[in-house]
Amino acid sequence: MREDIEFNAEGATLRGWFYGPDGAGGAVPCIVMAHGFSAIKEMHLDEYAEVFCHAGLACVVYDNRGFGSSDAAAGRSRQEIDPWEQIRDYQHAITYAQERSEVDASRIGVWGSSYSAAHAYVVAAIDRRVKAVCGQVPLISGRRAFEMLVRIDNWEPTWQLLAADRLARARGDAPAMMPVVDDDPTAQSALPTPDSYEFFHAYEGTSWKNQVTLRTLELFQGYEPGEYLKRISPTPLLMVVAPNDRLVAGELACEAYETAAHPKKLVLVPGGHFDAYVGRGFEISSGAARDWFVEHLTTAVAEPAQQLAHT
Repeated sequence: MREDIEFNAEGATLRGWFYGPDGAGGAVPCIVMAHGFSAIKEMHLDEYAEVFCHAGLACVVYDNRGFGSSDAAAGRSRQEIDPWEQIRDYQHAITYAQERSEVDASRIGVWGSSYSAAHAYVVAAIDRRVKAVCGQVPLISGRRAFEMLVRIDNWEPTWQLLAADRLARARGDAPAMMPVVDDDPTAQSALPTPDSYEFFHAYEGTSWKNQVTLRTLELFQGYEPGEYLKRISPTPLLMVVAPNDRLVAGELACEAYETAAHPKKLVLVPGGHFDAYVGRGFEISSGAARDWFVEHLTTAVAEPAQQLAHT
């Protein structure tokens, strides 16, 4: 069962889908899900939600504010990615899920991918309503990613553009924009890798737009979600990594995983960043997340109750 939904997030209306498992006998665990950098829910999130739903888990899936079907807050630009606003929106989505009668408010999981995997880690570290978390192909360090994606001779010109944009916006000018991807990997874009272009170009002409504000890049390079990994425990953490990921560097994710305390698990998927969404990569990533959430939101809760019934 899939239902169109909307909910308020401190002045921005967020829209998406609620998935409820068929034949559920009472309130069930719920997974809160949003997509990564500029991506919209139609980019495979429905497929993940269906896998989770078939395992007896409800899902709240939504577009980030200012993207896809969701609104920006009044007076704010669409196509601007503020990671801390998106983190707070995860928390609003958790509250929305908890208010639904189909959902067991004490059994909430959070799932994210790429940029939103980073957000999922932060939410799990700061919001104890989260009882299990999965982040796949995660961003670990905005600064390190900036240094890998932007040629070193372009660092200073980029910082100058960011400074000029701040002055222009202060004067009331429209925010400067930049493309998310470009078919020329040497041209200026937020995600200048060939596999990024291949993935996103397929959605040209949909509600996805190939642009973000320039300020998005400034907010990106100052975001260090990997620092929160050590603070997630005792919430169970699943990290799904593509070792050949060249967009957010799979080796950085594997290094960061070692800083987290147990309970935790690392799963590797073949290929690069976007291979996690399709084919064998999807089977591994979705199956691992499903099993993790079932183990920690369903099985772990049922076993103490069964033990109590036998005493």
